[in-house]
Amino acid sequence: MQIVDNKQLIIRTRNPHRITDAIPNSKVVNVEEDIHEVAVDWELAEAQMLRRLRIKNVPSPISRDYDWPGVFPPMAHQKTTAEFLTLHSRGFCFNEQGTGKTASAIWASDYLISAGYIKRVLIVCPLSIMQAAWEADLFKFAVHRTVGIAHGNRDKRRAIIAGDYDYVVINYDGVDIVEKEIAGGGFDLIIIDEANSYKSASTKRWKTMRNLVTPKTWLWMMTGTPAAQSPVDAYGLAKLCVPDNVPKFITTFKESVMYQLTRFKWIPKPEAADRVHAALQPAIRFTKKECLDLPSVTYVDREAPLTPQQKKYYEIMKKEFLLQSGDEEITSANAAVNFNQLMQISGGAVYTNDKNVLMFDVSNRLRVVKEVIDEASNKVLVFVPYRHTIQRLEEYLTNEGISLDIISGDVPMSRRGTIIHNFQTATDPRVLIIQPLAAAHGITLTAADTIIWYSPVTSTEIYLQANARIDRNGQTNPMTIVHIHGSQIERRVYAALQGRLLDHTKLIDLYKQEIHSA
Repeated sequence: MQIVDNKQLIIRTRNPHRITDAIPNSKVVNVEEDIHEVAVDWELAEAQMLRRLRIKNVPSPISRDYDWPGVFPPMAHQKTTAEFLTLHSRGFCFNEQGTGKTASAIWASDYLISAGYIKRVLIVCPLSIMQAAWEADLFKFAVHRTVGIAHGNRDKRRAIIAGDYDYVVINYDGVDIVEKEIAGGGFDLIIIDEANSYKSASTKRWKTMRNLVTPKTWLWMMTGTPAAQSPVDAYGLAKLCVPDNVPKFITTFKESVMYQLTRFKWIPKPEAADRVHAALQPAIRFTKKECLDLPSVTYVDREAPLTPQQKKYYEIMKKEFLLQSGDEEITSANAAVNFNQLMQISGGAVYTNDKNVLMFDVSNRLRVVKEVIDEASNKVLVFVPYRHTIQRLEEYLTNEGISLDIISGDVPMSRRGTIIHNFQTATDPRVLIIQPLAAAHGITLTAADTIIWYSPVTSTEIYLQANARIDRNGQTNPMTIVHIHGSQIERRVYAALQGRLLDHTKLIDLYKQEIHSA
């Protein structure tokens, strides 16, 4: 393939008619024996048609026309991903977590708006990344565009959708609430992030989205782990995005990818992977290992909003601490105790003065932990500072069918060696929950390339040493460190930890900022 004066593509083919019949204004410009050279205008519509004709390596004119705005220039794999997305009105992005696929989708959609192919974008994603990922990245890479977060009561969501926003970000469950408004909102591109939430075609969530996706709607579905639990999971994704790739009924698809051993037990057929691959096309995938331009460590923020119960007690404690402070000087010891109580409420378990434990509804945070685990391609460490919170998380993940083990202050040293060995060498456990003080130093856990901080610690040394468990000799993948936060105090602590600024003086400052904030 040859590009002429940035205006035309020259395609060499033995069958020129399939191109000239499909693309107006294309023409044969040269013939050598049985090889024809066909000139095609290099615009997006023509490039898309060439891709549909299965002509490989057709470039997108985004590479010619776009200036890639933003605070950081795109990495090579991000450009390739953005080019792919512009060439497919329906397609999948399976790039691994931490590869920057959010930015790729923003650049691709911004280009389509600028070129007049679309007018408005709806982003459907988990609540935890509406602002922490999508809104933040839109401000970084498309600051010239407007973005509205459709979250809150029905009237607020309606107002955002009716507003003059180029991009509207909404969580999965919010789509059902304002389905009619979305249908009339003029969205011609829908991006679904962490698309495994739409793997089941029998759910109300899936059926609502099917009603919103018209034949003219662009639809990009993004997940780092497609059909990770079962080949059958591919059916719902394909049926929503590219329905012609799969049979009309899921039972037919299931029988094509699974053997039935007993009434309730099915196992994948040897050809299941190939059939899933065929169903989920067109698709692009970059693993972190393939992205040679990725930084060695990527930091990701995930928001887990405090539940109403948490909010109530959090505000009560803040007012109590404010009254306690009065005109007296706040000492580092007093600040640390009160600081920890606010952090404990954010995490879901508070230790009272009489040494009892008050448990809170922390369902939002638990769901976010699972979202990150589901998106991770390899093993995961979860650092949890407080023991009773560990118990709550263990129960939740176990009920969700995730294999795990725990290293905490309650686990004897003789047992820890076995846990570490199994984590490093065996398939299970997939997740290791760690109390940072119990395993922040000296051990190697390079079977994981993702760390989740369930809530932050207040020691820079412990934070850095804990992160170093995966950043050691033997690590072969770029690493992702995820900060989960639900309160302003947690966000401030993570920022101080990353800047290596958290000491007793900074702790007092953060504490003062929190109790005096509205």
